[in-house]
Amino acid sequence: MKLRNLSAAMLPVAALTGCADKLPEKPNIVFLLFDDLGYGDLGCYGQELIETPHIDALAQQGIIFTDMYTNAPLSAPSRCSIMTGQHQGHAQVRANEELHGIQTADLMSESLFRRSWENPDYEGQYPLAAGTETIGTMMQKAGYKTALIGKWGLGGPNTAAEPNKMGFDYFYGFNCQMWAHSYYPDFLWENDKKVFIEGNEYMPVCARLDEGADPYDIRYYDKFNQKHYSCDLMYDKIEKFVDENAKNPFMLVWTTTVPHSTVQAPEDEVMYYVNKLGEEKTPITDGGWYYPVLYPKSAYAAMITHLDAQVGKLVQKLKDMGLYENTVFVITSDNGPACNSNSPLEYFKSGGPFKCTKGWGKASLHEGGIRLPFIITCGSHLTPGKSNHAGQFVDIMPTFAELAGVEAPANDGISLVPTLTGGEQPKHEYLYWEFPGGKGWVAVRWGEWKGIVKNVHKGNNVMELYDLHTDLRETTDVAAQYPEVVEQMWKFIKESHQPVPNDVQRYKMNVNFP
Repeated sequence: MKLRNLSAAMLPVAALTGCADKLPEKPNIVFLLFDDLGYGDLGCYGQELIETPHIDALAQQGIIFTDMYTNAPLSAPSRCSIMTGQHQGHAQVRANEELHGIQTADLMSESLFRRSWENPDYEGQYPLAAGTETIGTMMQKAGYKTALIGKWGLGGPNTAAEPNKMGFDYFYGFNCQMWAHSYYPDFLWENDKKVFIEGNEYMPVCARLDEGADPYDIRYYDKFNQKHYSCDLMYDKIEKFVDENAKNPFMLVWTTTVPHSTVQAPEDEVMYYVNKLGEEKTPITDGGWYYPVLYPKSAYAAMITHLDAQVGKLVQKLKDMGLYENTVFVITSDNGPACNSNSPLEYFKSGGPFKCTKGWGKASLHEGGIRLPFIITCGSHLTPGKSNHAGQFVDIMPTFAELAGVEAPANDGISLVPTLTGGEQPKHEYLYWEFPGGKGWVAVRWGEWKGIVKNVHKGNNVMELYDLHTDLRETTDVAAQYPEVVEQMWKFIKESHQPVPNDVQRYKMNVNFP
């Protein structure tokens, strides 16, 4: 099946009125991708406890999308769809898969963790194929300087899919997702060089409090919170990249690890939230794949506010340099919030209006796992408002292509530029997901209908059907009442699902069509 660039009739933009100014030619682009941030974790999406004033201010100048989705509920496949513009029925990467022999469960083995620390060939996730066209290579063809600063996760060191080989002139951060579980790492990657961080020591995430430590004494947690906070190291590189490329168009892909566990932030910022939210009585002393944490709620909030402050700094810098009016910001998250010992998603109502307990957030195809905050701004050029355009991350590639004036590689997306300019916005006929994790899932959104099939690996082909217009929390299965809708959903699945284009067993899923 060919990939679709546009897939439906032209319909008027919903929830926006007025006519925006013409967008600048070849604007700079700052694409900020949070990691496990929920739909309800930002003030502009209803968060009442976590402070995000700078992102909220950007949202007031731009467009808030209410119905934007990731293509996958987990990190690597989500990032694959962003990079390639292909939904998960076509994508190369469809789950988290460690290329060089270390599986996620092995994080609890210090010897295996050290092996990847000593030998970069054991670090990283399964790579994109050599020569894959990405948003990076596309923007380079348009004359942009490109950087990815943060987390990569689409090909380990010494593979054909290092960031510099995938269209990014500059890379700084975590190549491997597993190493990104610490915010005080002893090394990061700069392009293809492993750079050790003086003042931070090797500390595998299987480390625990010392024997006899008082779990309520903050000083016993000092060994996990070291000298240099990775978010700050990355932000310094962001400012340097902007300084060096002020005279030519640039695309900055800022893939922060916030607020993915382990939840860690500078102590004074954590204590601000301890004072605001109150003393916590349940420290996390055995966080599984993550470090112990004394104040998980306050740390989670502090991380997000810290990143928000850096957004504010970057906005001010661009204003001071005269670049702000010529810069498009896109802010979103790779997938929904995690449900683990470190992530207080229920306390903060991170899922917003969606159910987001275990099995309903990250790693699920329920709304809480895939519907995300999504904000686009461009100085004073946009008419502020909300859009209920139903889209997916595959729309990012054609959107950036239109902004840059370059032809996009074949993709499954639709440009969002008409929404930004007050024009007629093409619509997806339907949205499709598949996820081979969690016993196998497929899902379709068609208008306000949402169909989900679980336990695909076990041969299940019974579809649950929800009416999102009246049932955002997906509590009432109405499949028996609308068999014709279920039948059409299966047709969409059949035309969307293709075998994975590689031999990775974890990516494979045999759908038992009725």
